Amino acid sequence: MATDAKRGKMFTKFIREIMMAARTGGGNPDTNPRLRMVIDKAKSFNMPNDNIQRAIKKGSGEEGGVQFEQVTYEGYGPGGVAVFVEVLTDNKNRSASEIRSIFSKQNGNLGGAGSVSWIFERKGVITVSKEKIKEDELLEMILEAGAEDMTVEDDVYEITTPTEKFEDVRKALADKNIQPVDANVTLVPKNTVKVEGKTAEQVLKLLEALEDHDDVQNAYANFDIPDEVVNAA
Repeated sequence: MATDAKRGKMFTKFIREIMMAARTGGGNPDTNPRLRMVIDKAKSFNMPNDNIQRAIKKGSGEEGGVQFEQVTYEGYGPGGVAVFVEVLTDNKNRSASEIRSIFSKQNGNLGGAGSVSWIFERKGVITVSKEKIKEDELLEMILEAGAEDMTVEDDVYEITTPTEKFEDVRKALADKNIQPVDANVTLVPKNTVKVEGKTAEQVLKLLEALEDHDDVQNAYANFDIPDEVVNAA
C-alpha cells in the first residue's frame, strides 16, 4: 500500500508538470523539449499513456482543468545547507504557509527571493551505463555535441551540459542507440556544505518532507553527506 501511495503521488507530480509544460510550450513533445523530457520520465515510471495525453490536453487548453502556477521558495536547512524548492500550485497562499511550516518543523528557515538561488546553476545532467560505451569514445562524442564535463562514477558516466546543449547531447547519444540511465535539466550547487551525524539526518528529513508534499516538484540542496548516512536514511 505504501508503494501504491508513493506511485500515486509521483503520478500527481508528473501530471502537474506535463500540464505546465504543455501550457507554456504547447502540446507537441517534438517541438517542446520540456514536455518531451517529463513524458519520458513519466513513462519510465510506467505512467499510463492515457494519463499523459489527458494532462497534455488539460495543459494546452483542449480540456478544462485547474490552472497551476510555478513558484519557488528558498531557505536554509540544518547546518546552513541551502535549499531551493520548485512548486506547482493552484493556491500560492496555501503552499507558502505549508512550505514555511515544513522548514520550521525540520529545523530550517524560509528565506526571501534570491537568498540561496545564486548558489545553484541550471545544468543538464545525463548518466550513461559504463556497459554501453567506452569512456574515451563517449567523451569525444559528448564534447563534440556541446557537453561541458564528464565524471566517472562506480558503474556510470555522469555528463554535465549547458541547458541549451542538453538536447544536442541527448540526440548524439540516441543516434548511437545509447539509452541514458537518467537525463534531467536540474539545479547543481556551485559549492557544498559538509554535514555529518544528527545534522545530516535532519537535513535528509527536511528534504524528504519537502519532496513528500504534493505541490513540490523538486527540492535541491547543497549538502555534502557521507554515503552511508544517505543510504541509512
